[in-house]
Amino acid sequence: MLALVGSGEYLPPIEPLDRELISRLPGPARVACLPTAAGTEGADRIAHWSRLGVDHFTRLGATAEAVPVIDRASANDPALAAVIAGANFVYLSGGKPDYLYQTLAGSLAWDGIQAVLAGGGLLAGCSAGAMILGEKFFGFPGWKHGFSFLPGATVLPHFDEIPQAMIRSLRALTGKDTILLGIEGNTALVASGQRYAEVGSGGVTVWSRTGKTRYSRGPLPYWRES
Repeated sequence: MLALVGSGEYLPPIEPLDRELISRLPGPARVACLPTAAGTEGADRIAHWSRLGVDHFTRLGATAEAVPVIDRASANDPALAAVIAGANFVYLSGGKPDYLYQTLAGSLAWDGIQAVLAGGGLLAGCSAGAMILGEKFFGFPGWKHGFSFLPGATVLPHFDEIPQAMIRSLRALTGKDTILLGIEGNTALVASGQRYAEVGSGGVTVWSRTGKTRYSRGPLPYWRES
């Protein structure tokens, strides 16, 4: 199960969404918070995201731990990978998507995340954490490959915060054969197999070659075009 969150991680307005995600877990919530996307921002910012995540999920009744995967060396630390694998809910907070992808791809930490998913757990990514779960994402410079959990799609978080002119420009850059998934703040696109749903206070916009549709409060149709 995946949850792609538009923005607002660890803040009070997102608590109802995260309570819903916790309710879908196969057992008591054991959350591993990874501040990896902020790994280049210095010790204070890494500590900020780590503390915020632990405090947030502890308030929600979960057991939570910040796992300091912040570079390739820590991503390949067997002890940290084991902590991740022992969770049933992994949360990737925001920052730089390209750095996040390059740090995790092919690492022991990523093996740990895959073990969580294989055991029926949940991977949630907010902002940069959501972007890397699609087939591609826009980095600097140009397009980057993601983990392709959503083949044929690019994920655009903060969708309700971006000027419409910029959204149209980004849509033009994606190409007509790519699905653009726009996710608003305090909102998640939750995917389980080929079942998709919007959860949270906002909406999810699916923009394909046939048009643009915004969904809220419930199931989405299978978005991938044949």
